[in-house]
Amino acid sequence: MNNELLDTKKKLSQLEGFKDVCHEQGNDVPMPSTEVLQEIVQLARSILFPGYFGDAAVNTQTIMYHIGVNIDRLHFLLTQQIKAGICFNCQFETEKVDEIDQISKGKATDFIFQLPEIREKLHTDVIAAYNGDPAAKSFGEVIFCYPSIRAISNYRIANALLKLDVPLIPRIITEMAHSETGIDIHPGATIGNYFTIDHGTGVVIGETAVIGNNVKMYQGVTLGAKSFPLDEDGNPIKGIDRHPKIGNNVIIYSNSTILGTITVGDGAVIGGNLWVDTDVPPGAKLTQKK
Repeated sequence: MNNELLDTKKKLSQLEGFKDVCHEQGNDVPMPSTEVLQEIVQLARSILFPGYFGDAAVNTQTIMYHIGVNIDRLHFLLTQQIKAGICFNCQFETEKVDEIDQISKGKATDFIFQLPEIREKLHTDVIAAYNGDPAAKSFGEVIFCYPSIRAISNYRIANALLKLDVPLIPRIITEMAHSETGIDIHPGATIGNYFTIDHGTGVVIGETAVIGNNVKMYQGVTLGAKSFPLDEDGNPIKGIDRHPKIGNNVIIYSNSTILGTITVGDGAVIGGNLWVDTDVPPGAKLTQKK
């Protein structure tokens, strides 16, 4: 029994034999932390939606203090996590510690500077969700209760970090929202203002998808890739455009699947449970044949 147990330990310790599923981190090199990133998202939400997340006792007299404290904490934690993301897939050299620290601090600072713009975009998303749902009684209900706002806020945070060339961390942040809400938005997607997802569960938005302004989706919608071009070794080619482009003022109803680098024109309406893999003209209405 002891010999079998020892043999099992040896097999599990042979990193070379399982290098694809084992990560060897250097000494004193930080690892990304989902727990810390969860705190970062909560801090960001408390800054973007003060009084709804974090300390509820916020008023006109205390908001500057509230925002200031949270931004300082956010900047500190985000700097650490950006550094961890940079170090995750690189050969860490001790002499480059100061350089990586400064790069991480600079990217965290640049992200903080974008928070007012992120809040403006999220404000439009809240308006779209409220106006698009007769059951919504107030903006506060939308912010508190709607999974789409949580998922979209994570996306907008992650998208800003991705545009700053922060590795790994943006994907973790959107996957956290995926786990929380069932809405899967890749941080590389491009999404305009006044975006809303009604109900939300099962929505998938791919990396190179582009969504215009005032677009509404329902649960189960997929903006996916039609196929994966392969290289000479038979492996999928990374980093190429492969997802749909959705125009302005488009509605996509539940469980419709839209695939490939197609264009859905402005003002189009796509009914439920449809498979779409060709361009949709502006103003078109696609429905199942009765």
